[in-house]
Amino acid sequence: MKLIIGNKAYSSWSLRGWLACKQSGLPFEEVVVPLYDQDWDRRREGAEFAPSSGKVPILWDGEAVVWDSLAIVEYLADKVGRDRFWPADDAARAMARSMAAEMHSSFVALRREHSMNIRQVYDPVPSSEAVVADLTRLMELWAQARARFGGDGQFLFGEFGAADIMFAPVCTRIITYSLPIARFAGAYINAVLTHPFMQDWIAGAQEEDWVIEQFEQPART
Repeated sequence: MKLIIGNKAYSSWSLRGWLACKQSGLPFEEVVVPLYDQDWDRRREGAEFAPSSGKVPILWDGEAVVWDSLAIVEYLADKVGRDRFWPADDAARAMARSMAAEMHSSFVALRREHSMNIRQVYDPVPSSEAVVADLTRLMELWAQARARFGGDGQFLFGEFGAADIMFAPVCTRIITYSLPIARFAGAYINAVLTHPFMQDWIAGAQEEDWVIEQFEQPART
């Protein structure tokens, strides 16, 4: 398999696809493509990017091609067994899938106003009402998952899985922008960020030389 991703410092969707590949346990080639460099437009027109219209991540597995992080999760779950990604319990699995889908389609204000930048930690500033609403919803979801299905584990549904993969970039944003969170959430965020896969990604981000100025701005006041 070959996974094409963007800059590790900035590309939240690439992080999700990469974590999914790591979680699968399958070997894969990693190809990092600098976002928005001088060759970006030309590169996006290449055959490897054609199925996704130039978006990353994109996973090639022989003749099979999968783009979109959640689709990559599901494709790999089909290959290696769904229990590697999703809870075995029906009720827990239903909630995990719903949360992953909501993360995939929602939280627009948080994404727009706080782009991912793993290499920075900014001083806190007051959040917009829309971001506060997104954070409130996140805390509600995390609290429900932990209370109902977290058990003795460190993650949303006990063991690290697809839901945690989908929320991992949010955990980095909370640290980067010093965003306010519920007290219980600190332990969960720490568990995600200290997971071996995340530590590998963060180390890779720190080693990158690329800087994209539009993503190097602190949150707006």
